[in-house]
Amino acid sequence: LSPIYTSPQADNGYDIADYYDIDPMFGTLADFDALLEGVHERGMRLVMDLVVNHSSDENPWFVESRSSRENPKRDWYIWRDPRPGCVGGEAGAQPNNWGSFFSGSAWAWDEATGQYYLHLFHKKQPDLNWDNPDVRAAVYRMMNWWLDRGVDGFRMDVINLISKDPGLPDGVVYPGRAWGEGFPHFSQGPHLHEYLAEMRREVFDGRVGTMTVGECPGVRRDNVLLFTDPARRELDMVFQFDHVDLGLEAGKFHPRPLLPGELADCLSAWQEAQGEVGWNSLYLDNHDQPRAVSRFGDESHRYESATALATALHMLRGTPYVYQGEELGMTNGVFHGLDDFRDVEALRYYREAVATGESPEAVLAGMRATGRDNARTPVQWDASEHAGFTEGDPWIGVTPNYREINAASQVGDPSSVYAYYRALADVRHCLPVIASGMFERIATPSPAVFAYRRTLGAAVATVFVNLSSQSASLGEAARGVVGELLLSNRDLPEADRGVPAVLEPWEARVYLA
Repeated sequence: LSPIYTSPQADNGYDIADYYDIDPMFGTLADFDALLEGVHERGMRLVMDLVVNHSSDENPWFVESRSSRENPKRDWYIWRDPRPGCVGGEAGAQPNNWGSFFSGSAWAWDEATGQYYLHLFHKKQPDLNWDNPDVRAAVYRMMNWWLDRGVDGFRMDVINLISKDPGLPDGVVYPGRAWGEGFPHFSQGPHLHEYLAEMRREVFDGRVGTMTVGECPGVRRDNVLLFTDPARRELDMVFQFDHVDLGLEAGKFHPRPLLPGELADCLSAWQEAQGEVGWNSLYLDNHDQPRAVSRFGDESHRYESATALATALHMLRGTPYVYQGEELGMTNGVFHGLDDFRDVEALRYYREAVATGESPEAVLAGMRATGRDNARTPVQWDASEHAGFTEGDPWIGVTPNYREINAASQVGDPSSVYAYYRALADVRHCLPVIASGMFERIATPSPAVFAYRRTLGAAVATVFVNLSSQSASLGEAARGVVGELLLSNRDLPEADRGVPAVLEPWEARVYLA
């Protein structure tokens, strides 16, 4: 579940005002308990989003902290005096030059107490000071409270940002940027692994069946095992960003077209980096990303590209994550103008980019392509008004193709994207070789083809996926493949179920021996 805690909703619930209660817009704790009971009755588990790098500025912890410099909770957040020789609140007086993820400075001036507080995200999301043991103890108490209530684990939001370089040094200011790049100074700080290990001891030791996944932007293949090696007892898995950041070298809202093979090469590299020691989280869609069909696939080949991408991902070693609507092949939203957007990140970026001379239409084009609102349009339940999401006015526009793409039309249709996702889940549940077999990349003459095999004992699964809108040759990779066709996103006659010499656009096949 994305955050459902009490929140002013400055950032869609990632600004938490009360860690112990449910926001009234979603219901009550009693409603949550009923949901949890229903989930468990159906043999499922429930994982909550945990946002503890920062809180809301309306959280009682921060209200106390900003009340005076002498308050016992003052050091629960990161407060600093203005830069020496500067007047607080004036341009350039911030303690350092770090920029916020949501544009502008990462520091907000508090006139009443004469200091700045750090907010890596929205100014209503002040960063907690994890170097204070009282903060860590309070977070662990809260986590234990939810686990004692029956929650089965946590997705930990930007958890690798909790430890900052204590000197808070200035970051490099890159050409075209107004603010310094603070990321190297807070993305994997000096006490990060100490705090994650402490969290494991204080919260998860002795609990059977709990699960942790850390959202870790900037974690690399050469250091991921510091987080996921079971012997280190930190996290079960992480959300890395390498594959979803492909083509964004010039910035999130300046995407370039992907090159053939880029996605496959990245996914393969992460399989090899984790090996048989760590464990990958397998995802393309989430609440912060554009829709996979629009970003990595081809909307004109929607069924084929949605199922090809799913095959490439779900047959890998790791835990697949399916974001709401992904199993339907939902596409990016339609945003005609600025008023159609809701995301604070995009709106703040627009203001800053246009103010510094970028073309408004160019900025909007980037927001349409990669903005977070693409993932936040209403789930398309049926073909009725507002896609069956609400009888009222939705908070953001419904994607116009909901009459063609919706759950009601796909559930029960064996040729739907939804049915294909169910088949993928069945394969993972039934075949240990897919769940936990070794990974080995297979070379092909076309970079558009992602080919690999999974092996476990005598079992071998061979996967071929064409991740492009053109036909692609398998070359020598088609020779010597044993086994029968297990899965395909094409309706193939018996005579065509062998390994082909050429894959059609967005064709996927899995063979099992």
